Amino acid sequence: MPTLSQYSVVVPAAGIGKRMKTDCPKQYLHIAGKTIIEHTLTNLLEHSQVQRVIVVLNPNDILFAQLPIASHPCIEVVVGGQERCDSVLAGLNYLTDDEEWVLVHDAARPCFAATDLTALLQLAEQGSTGGILATPVRDTMKRAVNVKVNGQNIVKQTESREHLWHALTPQFFKLVTLKKALNTAIQQQTKITDEASAMELLGEKVMLVEGCASNIKITQPEDLLLAEFYLTQSKLSNEGDLTEV
Repeated sequence: MPTLSQYSVVVPAAGIGKRMKTDCPKQYLHIAGKTIIEHTLTNLLEHSQVQRVIVVLNPNDILFAQLPIASHPCIEVVVGGQERCDSVLAGLNYLTDDEEWVLVHDAARPCFAATDLTALLQLAEQGSTGGILATPVRDTMKRAVNVKVNGQNIVKQTESREHLWHALTPQFFKLVTLKKALNTAIQQQTKITDEASAMELLGEKVMLVEGCASNIKITQPEDLLLAEFYLTQSKLSNEGDLTEV
């Protein structure tokens, strides 16, 4: 059986999570017995094709070093920047260019499936530029007008959901190309919200690999219970598999 290629993962974790309305960054909130970032990193490190994880922290972060997982031999830490793209680029610059491919994953996405990551990594074997995990839009999409009445938004029109996808992480691209894309976005002062949007700016093709809808990003307080449910179900499922063996 051929040996599977292994890859580094950059995890930007320098944000402060304003929308969570908590006293600490959201990645340090506890669910299912651990902090969110511990679940995320554990999930990554358990995958056989992940060789190391580069965690990008806020320069004032004093919490990560206190976590047991911070001493894991496959975890390395670098200091991030003000925006997501700055932090991701700091992580990418830490790597050497002899690593052809790299993964980027949100610290606040602890529920991704290992099978989805495996499917994403197969893009490297296909010679693709790279791609992202994504899920097709299922809800009816409304576009609002740029004004509010009595504090409420008004629908301008219904948008077709055909060909619309929710972008998830991990995202997987060639290291040198992604560095060039992020540098270009920064130089042009173009607002990007994920690595794929930087690649699109260069005119690169981005493949969509359909993933599980459970791969949620914890952004709002109500996301905590849902993420805890998914993590608990995943743990029970894994324990069931071990019991059957």
